[in-house]
Amino acid sequence: MSLKKSLMEIGFRWQYQTQRLIQRWRFRNLPTPAGGWPILMGISFPKSGTNLIRQVLAGFTQVAPFADRSFDVFSPHDYETGQARSVGDALTFLASLKPGDIAQVHFYSWPEVMEVICTHHYIPFFIYRDPRDVVVSHMFYVTKMAPEHSHHQFYAGVLKTDDERLSVSITGRPEVDLDFPHIGKRYEPYLGWLDRSEVLSLRFEDFIIDRNSTLNRVLDHYVKHLDLKVPREKMLDILIRSINPSRSPTFRGGRVGDWRKHFTDEHKALFKNVGGDLLIRLGYEKGYDW
Repeated sequence: MSLKKSLMEIGFRWQYQTQRLIQRWRFRNLPTPAGGWPILMGISFPKSGTNLIRQVLAGFTQVAPFADRSFDVFSPHDYETGQARSVGDALTFLASLKPGDIAQVHFYSWPEVMEVICTHHYIPFFIYRDPRDVVVSHMFYVTKMAPEHSHHQFYAGVLKTDDERLSVSITGRPEVDLDFPHIGKRYEPYLGWLDRSEVLSLRFEDFIIDRNSTLNRVLDHYVKHLDLKVPREKMLDILIRSINPSRSPTFRGGRVGDWRKHFTDEHKALFKNVGGDLLIRLGYEKGYDW
């Protein structure tokens, strides 16, 4: 880890600790729930709306003593080396969280992890996105925005065109000693979250197409665990105002179906081969005629 990144992390941790203290004082007269303050957990596949769900959940800091801990996003792979992390690493991360934290994770649906999260100690949300838009976002992010990413040098220095880069984001890099398979296999370990009733699954696109209805679903899921303590319309307004597209690179202008501008017929064929079933499973297509 670079010195600059280390100093930034220290700063973020200081801000988080300060926010916890301020929030405890700010809401000192608010009764603590019987089971303690739960952890708000945003779960996502990378480049599927992690910053968006973080912003939404951060809205709850306006009505309860939650603190945003999302400076430390758990990923199943080390950002700089690409080496895989284990279920034990995920459980260690969970053990580090405190009541009232707002956490962001790229957790596989490991049974041991789901057993912890699907309890009254957490209010979990899983956000997902059209995998075709995911690979486009991944290509731009790794190439232009993430110089310390394990695949950046290959994307920015070896691959010469965006068409080549997009192909790799679809098919992966099976030739290297890194866990970077095709998009279908990369997405598969997350699909278990869709089958858990304790987790509210949300489509990234719905925040753009029907934002109010989607945020009402977020509120409904929250209310199952905690009383809002504020009028619903006021809380809805807070969540709407908490979304700031300029601070969410994945939003990329709030476009839905942006993949159509970047996919060639070759990219379509590649994707159908490795991720066609995935699109059907997630409800983005009914078949392979797209």
